[in-house]
Amino acid sequence: METASFEHMVNGTPEDYELIGRAGAAHKAKHLADHILGTLQAMAGPLLGYQVDRFQHSLQSATRALRNGEDDEMVVAALLHDVGDPIAPENHSAVAADILRPYVSDRTHWIIRHHGLFQGYYYFHHVGGDRDGREVFRDHEWFDDCAAFCEEYDQNCFERNYDTMALEEFEPLVHALFARQSRFPLPQTTLV
Repeated sequence: METASFEHMVNGTPEDYELIGRAGAAHKAKHLADHILGTLQAMAGPLLGYQVDRFQHSLQSATRALRNGEDDEMVVAALLHDVGDPIAPENHSAVAADILRPYVSDRTHWIIRHHGLFQGYYYFHHVGGDRDGREVFRDHEWFDDCAAFCEEYDQNCFERNYDTMALEEFEPLVHALFARQSRFPLPQTTLV
């Protein structure tokens, strides 16, 4: 296996960084979607007080989005909207949104980025918070879209007996989304 010539980045050459860029791009193309799906599957198991685990919640969300006629991008976003939970529970919305950001529209990114705050409409008042916290974004062009996302694909996705589709049915959509060209191509040197 070919490797860069340096042990300290300051000693790298253009050829080293070209090699690293190619290797990183090849690895991403082959493994990124599977890594993300693995993180999603890691949410299976503990109920954390809910009727279903976070994995089933995510599948339910994506199933509802697909059955409601949403485009593939939004279906995948619904599937992955909570994928940040296992590693960043306090800011899971931001983590999920940033995972998706290079591959989705600004609108989809914004919805996923803010869904945690918007979801609070349904329960913040029960835990000492402000259920209307989302109102700071009232004039934003995607306020209604985010509110609808939470209404249709989040707050209602904890049903034990919902006819949820299997993850395998969504895998082609996930692979297709993450095979897209990044909206934010990076210089080769930032791939390390």
